[in-house]
This record gives sequence, structure tokens and C-alpha cells, in this order.
Amino acid sequence: MTSYQHARFRRIMAEVKVKPEVPDPMDIESRIIELCHQFPHGITDQVIQNDMPHMEAQQRAVAINRLLSMGQLDLLRSSAGLLYRIKDSQNASKMKGSDNQEKLVYQIIEDAGNKGIWSRDIRYKSNLPLTEINKILKNLESKKLIKAVKSVAASKKKVYMLYNLQPDRSVTGGAWYSDQDFESEFVEVLNQQCFKFLQSKAEAARDSKQNPMIQRNSSFASSHEVWKYICELGISKVELSMEDIETILNTLIYDGKVEMTIIAAKEGTVGSVDGQMRLYRAVSPLIQPTGLVRTPCGLCPVFDDCHEGGEISPSNCIYMTEWLEF
Repeated sequence: MTSYQHARFRRIMAEVKVKPEVPDPMDIESRIIELCHQFPHGITDQVIQNDMPHMEAQQRAVAINRLLSMGQLDLLRSSAGLLYRIKDSQNASKMKGSDNQEKLVYQIIEDAGNKGIWSRDIRYKSNLPLTEINKILKNLESKKLIKAVKSVAASKKKVYMLYNLQPDRSVTGGAWYSDQDFESEFVEVLNQQCFKFLQSKAEAARDSKQNPMIQRNSSFASSHEVWKYICELGISKVELSMEDIETILNTLIYDGKVEMTIIAAKEGTVGSVDGQMRLYRAVSPLIQPTGLVRTPCGLCPVFDDCHEGGEISPSNCIYMTEWLEF
């Protein structure tokens, strides 16, 4: 081959464009699924691009849209942009036949858990029109996939959560609320019964005629003992937790009727939390306080938040009213 022929051959080869190998769409989808399993909280388009840098954007979009249409991926929104997450098989069967917008709203509600989410926040996260969101919410409610729950934090607003979830205490108000109304009479009954139990415990200790230190120690009762006593009385229509009973006991402490002490407890001891146990006992003052010391303001736990015109104020304080009447 002459030098002229050799140069011409090199020029021809330089002009030949080697056609890149087109990846199999099934391989792309399989790799995206693998990435989703590696990152169960979701992956962004950037993660896919970094893993498969030679794949064109159109090929990624085709693969992702196919996985979404087959119900294998969930589409979420986050501060980082769109997220793709592997879909749970149980949820996939529930949302079969739903469009992507309905799946997106369902996923947002699912992520909110048992605290629920307002329609305004759903609109913000989904970037869908309010009319479309209301339509989707009604459709999901009719399928019994979600439910609307009134929140004690805002009486005129509803939060949405999955149909089978038990609402969080912050939504319902716990045992102290019924249909968003505070059950003051129920709380008062529990207050009286808890104090009655501690009083009987203290009287039994005094009647034992033992030395003062033993009498004092035996007059204490754990919050678990008080909880068990209240449960056996059967005065509550709702299931009360130890935390509920400790809330009542705290009100008795604020009223000066009960004192609390914390002791170390062996791990696994009934009523203990993190190796500690709270004990309570009924107390009575040695002498009656006089003058301004007897005003409820002196022991009020929300004294700093109390001011005229506020949610807590002297004009609507029941403790102040009772003290003035006395």
C-alpha cells in the first residue's frame, strides 16, 4: 500500500462512525429496580444517571414510565425533586387501576402516617390543583383506602390518613377528648379516684404502726399500681395508658395533694421505664399556708404563659375562681 493509499484509508476510517450498542430496555428496568432495592427510601434521576452514564435521557424516561405504569415503582416528591421508590406488593394490589396522580396522593398520605396530613399540604407536595385533589380524596375515601379525621388542633380542618390506621393522640386528643370536646367531668372523676387510692395507701401505712421510715416508704404507689386500680374500677369507656394516669397524677402534684419520687429499678420491673420508676404518695400540709402564698399562681405550672387576653388568663382560670369563692 502506497503512502497515498494509506493516508486515504485513514481518512475514510476516521469518517466512519461506530454506532453505539443500544442497551436492552429490560436490562435498564432491571437495573433501576436493583437500585431501588439498594436505596429503599427512594432514588432520584441523578442516581440512575450516575449509575448508567451512557444511557440517554429518553431511554431512562421510557424505562421509568413503564415501571410506573406496571405499578412497580412509586413516584414521590421531595426537596431534592422527584423520587422513585419500589412499590410494596400489597399497596400495588390496592391501587390497581389508579392513575399516576391518584397513586401520588395516596403515597403522600401513606408517608404522613397516623398523624395525617391536611389537604393544603397534599396540594403543596403533589403540585396538583385543589379541585383535582378533592376529587382524588373523595375517590380514595369511597374505596376505603383513606379516611378523614377531625383534629383537636383545628376544629374546622380534617387530616387524611390510611383507612386502617389508628389516629395519633396529637390528632384525637387522647383519652381526654370525645368528638373534639374536652371531657372535664371524666378528668375530675379520675383525679378523685387516683387521689382516693393514694390516700387509702397512706392510711394503711399509718395503721401498720411500724417505724416512721417504713410507714413513709409503704405509703408510696407506682403509676402502674394506680393504673391497675383505675382499670379494675371500670370507670373509663376508653383504654387508658400509664402515661394517661401519670398525667392525672401530675395534676394532683400541682394541686399540692401528691408528691412524687423517682427510684432506680431493675430492668424488666413492671412499671419501670429506662431503669427508673416513679412513685407517688398522698400528702397533707403540716400547716395551712396564709395570705398570698395560698393563691394558685404560686404553684401554677403555666404561670409564665398567663396574661390577660391570652388563651391562659386570670379571667378564665378555674383555680383562681375556686380560690376567690373559698
